[in-house]
Amino acid sequence: MENAVEINNLSVHYGDICALWDINLTVHEKDFMAVIGPNGGGKSTLLKAILGLVKPSEGTIKVMGQSPDKLSKPIGYVPQSSKFDKQFPINVSDAILMGRLPKGLKPFHRYSSRDKDIAKSLMEKLEIYDLKDRQIGQLSGGQLQRVLIARALAAEPDILLLDEPTASVDAASKAQIFDVLKQLNESITVIVVTHDMGVVSSYAKNICCLNQKLFYHGRPLPDSSLVQQVYGFSVDLISHPATRKPLEERKEDHSA
Repeated sequence: MENAVEINNLSVHYGDICALWDINLTVHEKDFMAVIGPNGGGKSTLLKAILGLVKPSEGTIKVMGQSPDKLSKPIGYVPQSSKFDKQFPINVSDAILMGRLPKGLKPFHRYSSRDKDIAKSLMEKLEIYDLKDRQIGQLSGGQLQRVLIARALAAEPDILLLDEPTASVDAASKAQIFDVLKQLNESITVIVVTHDMGVVSSYAKNICCLNQKLFYHGRPLPDSSLVQQVYGFSVDLISHPATRKPLEERKEDHSA
């Protein structure tokens, strides 16, 4: 089995703030990995680094064997929040078709019949075809999330990244969304940031426990141990021990 993502000695800094430090992580193809950890622990930064939206301060990232900025095939991405004008006159079908827009878009672009077939197929799979003509500002939270997932999948990615995809939806919609992701995982790699421990135990094949450093990567643990690991960082459960000093300490040692 090939690796979907390979991260080696990754550190990311925003000015003087360390967001990620010395991350080593391998995600296999068709894995369903849940990224968990406290707020401000670097989870969203990790996804953005995989996407190539954030440049490493140190280390390397390979996606399907290539650097993120040289990928021949896009990565599907559903961000943590999607702010838009709810009065903007675009319906569900057109929003999903935006995922088919090519790079270097020219004026008066017209979607092909294949583009439209892909959008239709995704709407049917995510059970939103009956909403195809509805203006997106009229959707519920769960409906909107399924539209955003469909838009991300319209580019036919091998990897789908999702940042808190069920943060603002009800329990029934949450279950529907993760059932869809489980089905999608049969053919693509899924990496999802979540605070929902039920998702971790029910859907994830592997978990990544993150708080600036990588404290655990492997099979999901029993709930009580998992909570302790993510928010208490029990030393006994650490499977990725730190082997290098933080960047700031190394600079101080060098200057001394």
